[in-house]
Amino acid sequence: MNVSIPLVVLLGIVVLVALRYLKLRVWLALVCTVFGFLLAATTLAPDIDRAIRAFLSWLTGS
Repeated sequence: MNVSIPLVVLLGIVVLVALRYLKLRVWLALVCTVFGFLLAATTLAPDIDRAIRAFLSWLTGS
């Protein structure tokens, strides 16, 4: 899956806002990051990829 840089930057900003203003603890953010990496190595990764692509396609209207 090719993720554009603006999407990565947007998600990074969301994480920074959550850390700073929503009092998200750093260790919880790290746990979520590790979970994401481990989830990407499972057999569910293609289904998650398809769901994200479908959502982004619906969101942008393409």
